[in-house]
Amino acid sequence: MMLEIRRTAWREFPDVTILADESTVKNHRGYVAAKSGDVGAADAACDLVGATVDASKIAWLNLRFNQEAPIFVSVHAEEKSGRNVIPEIMADVFADAFGWEHDPKIVQANVVNHTGASGFARLARQAVFSGKAESGRNYVIVDDFIGQGGTIANLKGWIENQGGMVLAAVVLTGKPYSAKIAPSQQQITTLRKKHGKLEDWWQNYFGFGFDYLTESEARYLVNSPDADTIRDRILAEA
Repeated sequence: MMLEIRRTAWREFPDVTILADESTVKNHRGYVAAKSGDVGAADAACDLVGATVDASKIAWLNLRFNQEAPIFVSVHAEEKSGRNVIPEIMADVFADAFGWEHDPKIVQANVVNHTGASGFARLARQAVFSGKAESGRNYVIVDDFIGQGGTIANLKGWIENQGGMVLAAVVLTGKPYSAKIAPSQQQITTLRKKHGKLEDWWQNYFGFGFDYLTESEARYLVNSPDADTIRDRILAEA
């Protein structure tokens, strides 16, 4: 089995901008409704975003990329309990504030159920996308949460393989250590020294090599005991 995933090189991709503290977001009264697609989810998401975002980080985002006039593209994720509307509302709010575009046509084409999932489950159940990206245009990816960063990496690849260019990613919340999404060469070298025999299998199964992992994905694999365990857990979680 080979999944239809085509990631692209990281180049000098910047750290992901995290807008709010995780506990502040998850304790907000509108979080559950917005995340699960309950009745009133859009209103709950608007309230959540307005109450929790760090305004100085939003100002930095506008200052950093305004000349490129990028398109916001949000991760449309289906959760077990419904459709998570937080990324779409974030993209709408930011597009209105900056005068940039928001393209809702690029969507996640599968249900991965990453919320609360283990690291191996996140690696095994990769997000895939559909929808047309505009060749020659710049994009900024918007999501509500960053864990291992694989969804952002896959959406970046989807856009860039159609001729677009992803400049950055911004999320509502996540662990601070997850902000570094492009893997360091040291991390990839360490991974190859420990689990080098796994890379051919990984390339054949996922369609990309270790250089295209995120920093958090590579770190998770480095901390796994052996290549056979990784392969067996990936297949069991798929």
